[in-house]
Amino acid sequence: MYKSSLALAVAVGVLAQQAGAAGFLEDSKLSLSSRTFYYENDNHTASATQNNQRETAEVLKLDYKSGFTQGTIGVGIDAQYIYGLHLDGGAGHHPATGNSFWPSDSDGTAQSDLQRGDANVKFRYSKTELHVGGALAPQLPILLANDSRALPQNFDGGIITSKEIDNLTLTAGQLEHSTGRASTNSTSLSVAGATKGSNQFRFAGGDYRVTKDLTVQYYFANLEDFYKQHFLGLVHVLPIGDDQSFKTDLRYFNSSSDGKSSSDTAGYAFNNNGGYAKNKGEVDNVTWSSMFTYQLGGHSLLVGYQSVSDDGGFVLLNQGNVTKDGKALAANGSNSEDNGGTSFYLFTDSVINSFIRAGEQTKFAQYSYDFARLGVPGLKASISYLYGNDIKDVSGSGPDHSEWERDARIDYVVQTGYLKGFGTTLRTGSYHADGTGIANQDQTRLIFNYTYNFL
Repeated sequence: MYKSSLALAVAVGVLAQQAGAAGFLEDSKLSLSSRTFYYENDNHTASATQNNQRETAEVLKLDYKSGFTQGTIGVGIDAQYIYGLHLDGGAGHHPATGNSFWPSDSDGTAQSDLQRGDANVKFRYSKTELHVGGALAPQLPILLANDSRALPQNFDGGIITSKEIDNLTLTAGQLEHSTGRASTNSTSLSVAGATKGSNQFRFAGGDYRVTKDLTVQYYFANLEDFYKQHFLGLVHVLPIGDDQSFKTDLRYFNSSSDGKSSSDTAGYAFNNNGGYAKNKGEVDNVTWSSMFTYQLGGHSLLVGYQSVSDDGGFVLLNQGNVTKDGKALAANGSNSEDNGGTSFYLFTDSVINSFIRAGEQTKFAQYSYDFARLGVPGLKASISYLYGNDIKDVSGSGPDHSEWERDARIDYVVQTGYLKGFGTTLRTGSYHADGTGIANQDQTRLIFNYTYNFL
C-alpha cells in the first residue's frame, strides 16, 4: 500500500525539474536489497494462540537516494519500494493474530505477497538537513526504528538534523504514523495496551562529542496524550594499550504520563507491559542502565546492570492495537494493520524478551569474538545471558517474579568474489520466566542478506 502521497508527488516533481542539476544525479545512490528470513518460535504453553510458529519470507527492497540540487537550499528525494513474498508458513504454523513476522489475511492465513512504497523530500542548508515523508527510520535514544524481522519499520513526519556547531549534532522532529515490521498499512502512534492513538510524537535533543573518546547526550520526547520522556546518556571509550580498550555506556530514562493517559480516559491507558503500576493505566517510570565493555584483540566482554523503578514499567512506542485514524484495531482475524513490535535503546532489547517491567533488576553479560583475528574476516559470534528479578507482581501484593534469557548469534559476510557482501545471520534465544505471565519460548532466526548497488 502506498502512503505519503503528497510527499511522493512533490518529490517526483522535484526530480523531473532538477534531473540535470549538478549534484542531484551525480550523488545519487540506487540499491536493491534481498532478505530471505526463516523465523521459528516455539511457545511452551498449551494456551498459546500458536504454539509453534514457523515461517519463511523473501523481501526485496529498492532504495533510491538522490544528491542535492545546487543553490543555497539543496533539494533531494529518498524513495523506497518493498515487495515481499511469503514462501512457507507450514500448515497451522502462521498465527492469525498477534503476529510480529508477517501480515495475515481476513481468514487468518498469511498474505501470499505484499508491497508498499514510501518517499521523503529532503532539504539541505549549510550543514542542516530536513527530511519530510513516509520513509523515515530514526535511530535515536528515544526512538529506534525496528528492522529485526522481514520488513523494516518506517515512520512518516519530519526530522531536522543540524551539525552547524563542531562536535554537536542536534535533532528534532514530529512523527505522525508508523508502518510496522509485520504490516502494509500505517497506523497512528500509541503504547502497549492502549486502544487509542496519537498523531503527534515530538522530540528534540543532541549528541555532543566532548572529546574524541567522550560523548554526552540529552533528548526529550512527547507522545501527545500518552507520555513525556527525558533521556540522558554518556559514552566513554578508554584506550588502554595496543588493540585494547574499556568502554563505559550509561543510559537514563525518566518518563511520566501526559494528557488523557494521566486522567484515566478510556482507550489511553498504558498496560505497563502487562505488569504492575502504582497508578493504573499511567506512565510513571525511571530506568537506568550501565554497560561496561572490555575489548582485547578479537575478544569483547560486556557486563552490565539495569534498574526499572517500582511504580511502573518502561514505556516506548508500541502501536499494535490502533489504526491510522487512532481507533481500536478491529478484531477481525486480520493483522494487516497490526503495527506492534518496536526497538528501544536499552541493552535488554534481546531476541525474545525486554526485561522492562516494574521493579525489575537485570544483570547481563555478553561475550563476542571477531574471527578476523584467526584469519577468517567477516565471521563474528556472540553469546549473552540476562537475568531479571524483583519483578513486582501485577497485583502489587503477590511475590516478586524473575526471568532469564540466553541468546547466541553468528554472522558471516563474504569478503571477496562474486558473492562479496552476501551475509548470513543465525540468531537463537531461550527464555524462561517465573510468574510473569509470559510464556517460556525458544526462538530461531536464519537470515540471508545481499545488497546490489547500481549507483
